[in-house]
Amino acid sequence: MAKTRSILARQLEARKKIWPEITTEMLWDRRERDGFVTMPRAMPLIMNIMDGLSDKGFPVSQTYLELWCRLYDELFLTLNRQDEMAFFAGFTGQRALRTWKDRVTRLANLGFIDVKSGPTGPLSYAVFFNPYHVIRKFYLKGKVPEDQYRALEIRANEIGASDLDDIDDQGNLIVEDEVPPPPKAPASGQPVRRRIRPVAKAK
Repeated sequence: MAKTRSILARQLEARKKIWPEITTEMLWDRRERDGFVTMPRAMPLIMNIMDGLSDKGFPVSQTYLELWCRLYDELFLTLNRQDEMAFFAGFTGQRALRTWKDRVTRLANLGFIDVKSGPTGPLSYAVFFNPYHVIRKFYLKGKVPEDQYRALEIRANEIGASDLDDIDDQGNLIVEDEVPPPPKAPASGQPVRRRIRPVAKAK
């Protein structure tokens, strides 16, 4: 934490020297403002890879980003404002909703999300999977260009994201075995109870 504060202090000092007339009130500080969302630092590259995985002429990343900006930490979304979602994703006109639904379906087919039916039709609910995992699986199938994947590896290493390592070379998610917690030692002064097996009577 001390190192992080030191870097922040140096950055603030450098900014003040370059733009001495700028005040904090003029900037968009998430510590002072509301309306922010958790965003992975590698998202721009992830979005580029997504579009490459989709069919040519059918980019999905803008739709994904719009949905992501509505997410909370549970990574589950109710798709109950579809016309608005389509508009915010950049789709307008008579085919806006149809195009949006096509992009959401493509995201589901690629495995970045899963969708379930409900009151608004086949696309009523969505859950979001770890995009690093999805991209890693596509890379193992030879569907992600080497330069893009290497760039993602380097960027992930820079930001301390180890998610690509969660998928083994066969495309399986590595799940660590849960180790049961050790039994609690009896409090000092309390007698230790032991279960004594009854001795079998001799016949």
